[in-house]
Order: sequence, then structure tokens, then C-alpha cells
Amino acid sequence: MATISKSQLEKLQKKYKTDDAIGKLFGITRQAVHQLRNKYGIPPVMNKHEERDKAILKDYESGIAGTKLAKKHDLSISQTYRIINEFKSGGKKAKGTKKAVKKVAKTAAKKPAKKVVKKVVKKAKSKR
Repeated sequence: MATISKSQLEKLQKKYKTDDAIGKLFGITRQAVHQLRNKYGIPPVMNKHEERDKAILKDYESGIAGTKLAKKHDLSISQTYRIINEFKSGGKKAKGTKKAVKKVAKTAAKKPAKKVVKKVVKKAKSKR
């Protein structure tokens, strides 16, 4: 891992904002920079793309297509639409979704695969 001091990392984080940008300076991955931040107890920069996200939403609401916005801001199309949808929904994610998925996975792991498949097929037939 690169030898970056805590004070140096704090200064770099203010200037470059992202772990990826800092990593490129030292020839290391963003994950390595993330590990260093955790080691030194430095929190991540929150809202580092707030201005960009607001500009994307403003342009989208004015009628510019998401694909054009993605090219303009050098993002993927899915990332652009994720930003738009997060702003529209107030930035809140559905509650309990992660828990529900874990619960289903846990119960599915306990039961033999044939029983799970039969149960799913039975539910699908009853909905018809």
C-alpha cells in the first residue's frame, strides 16, 4: 500500500474529492485509498457531486434526454437515471427491502430446491 500520511490524505481529499482521483496520483486503486481513509479514521466527502446532480436534474426537467445528459457529464446512462430517480423520490430508498431479500434467501437456503420451485409454481398458478 502507498505511504500516504493522514494529513496528506486529508489535504488530497479536499482538493480531489474522490478516492479514485487520489489513487491515480499514487498509482493505487480507489479501494486502497478507501482502506487508508478507514485506517486513519477520515470520513468520506459527502455530497461530492451535489452540484453536478442538481444540474442533471434541472436539465432533465427542461427536456434534455437522459442519454445526452450522460454523455455531457461523462456518466453511464443507468447512473444518470439513478441520479434523476433519487432526486425525484427525495433521495430515500425503500425501507426493509434489503431485509426482505435476506429473509427470502435464508428460507430458500433451508428448504430443498424442489420444494421452493413447487411453491413458486403453485403461487404463479393461483394468480392466474
